[in-house]
Amino acid sequence: MARTPDSTRRSERSRSAILTATRELVGETAYAKLTIEAIAARAGVGKQTIYRWWPSKGAVVFDALLAPSASPEDGLIELPDTGDIAADLKTVLRATVAEFADPAFSAPIRAVLTEVINDPDLAALYREKLNAPIHAAKVRRLASAQLAGQLRADADLDLMVDLLYGPITQRWLPGAGPLDEAFADALVDTVLRAFT
Repeated sequence: MARTPDSTRRSERSRSAILTATRELVGETAYAKLTIEAIAARAGVGKQTIYRWWPSKGAVVFDALLAPSASPEDGLIELPDTGDIAADLKTVLRATVAEFADPAFSAPIRAVLTEVINDPDLAALYREKLNAPIHAAKVRRLASAQLAGQLRADADLDLMVDLLYGPITQRWLPGAGPLDEAFADALVDTVLRAFT
């Protein structure tokens, strides 16, 4: 007896191949030269298959970059909480500057952010899937430190997040300075002095 092909499995296989092909191509090709046609060819699918799930090149690149670091099954991202806010923030910021200093991460993220500026739909997707959950995780970790008495009770936690991460972006976007552990540690020490 012949089995009926499982279209769901085939669709998921195609979707996975597209995301893998996109990640590979973003690492090999300048974003401006990356095309939907090239992604389709690498993934072994038709262009229309890509457009079934994503409205633009920016959207498929964004999902491809997001897929490897997709949030846990419960959808909640959590930062380390050892009970020592300085140590935890240094761990997180060191990992952040290491990512931004890595060309394999930096180039595609820079390209996606360029698209985000020019594409309101992609900007909304970016805020919903990446920016909002990560920001909320940062604020939750700071609130935990606040409850433990490690931060002032009146500390503005949203402002604290901006002060911790804004300088990283300021150095990263124009390539204006080193992104290393010393910089990450100095950021944490400086910001904590203002809020403890």
